[in-house]
Amino acid sequence: MEEHHPPPPGQPGYGPPPGIPTSKGSGLSRVRLRNPLSIVLIAVIVIGLVAAGLLASELYVRHRAESVVAAATECVVHDKASASFGATPLLLELATGHYRNISIHTAGNRIGNARGMKADVRIDDVRLDGDANAMGTVGALDAMITWSADGMKQSIQEAITPLRGLVTGVQTNPDDGTIKLQGNLGSVTTKPQVTDGRVALQVVDATGLGLLLPSEMVQSALDAFTTHLTENYPLDIHADSVQITYDGVTAHYSIRDASIPRGNQGNQGNQGNRGNKDNQDPCFANL
Repeated sequence: MEEHHPPPPGQPGYGPPPGIPTSKGSGLSRVRLRNPLSIVLIAVIVIGLVAAGLLASELYVRHRAESVVAAATECVVHDKASASFGATPLLLELATGHYRNISIHTAGNRIGNARGMKADVRIDDVRLDGDANAMGTVGALDAMITWSADGMKQSIQEAITPLRGLVTGVQTNPDDGTIKLQGNLGSVTTKPQVTDGRVALQVVDATGLGLLLPSEMVQSALDAFTTHLTENYPLDIHADSVQITYDGVTAHYSIRDASIPRGNQGNQGNQGNRGNKDNQDPCFANL
């Protein structure tokens, strides 16, 4: 058998048989295989972290915005309210200052001095790019106001001095579109109408009470009552229609291209500052 001696110094050695990788070549192959996988893994991790950060930011901003809008609404109506924004990412709307599809719902306990009144509001095309006089504009606002018969009775008993104590119940009749104010001494039948952008109660009949109170006095008291209920509505919102139901009254209010008044930080919760010459409203102070 032949004996194989190592090659002399300086002579090239014999390589391994074909098909058997060297240790150096094997390491290079592993590096080549691992680099693309590592890059993809790092990219996935980065994208995941960015997405998680955006989601957390979106949830926080959305919760904060909904809380601020709800608080402004509660200041206006003096009742609990909730607000929600549409499907468009709020971070994008925040960056552009253009907000779409805002929904607001009140609890139904009261709106201002009107007990038993509830509002369901839809707001669209809000732009917060105002000037020194206003925070911005509201492109469209539609509100469905529901007022229960029992709430009307409570509100009339509290607010209308000539009828205080005389009205013991309120009955609505959708067949002829009337509201009857009932009492032990008689009744007053009224027909709601939209007049000059507000809902007015027009007296059509007074039975029994006419002996105690002239119809003109009852009409004057009702006019003062309805005016007082709506004089503090924000953004000059106006009534479009009114409908009588078996449970109460439903009215549609709206506004287009309205200016959002700047808030007055020093008088939050004071409705008396609404509509002043400085166009400031304390309820919008934190928007």
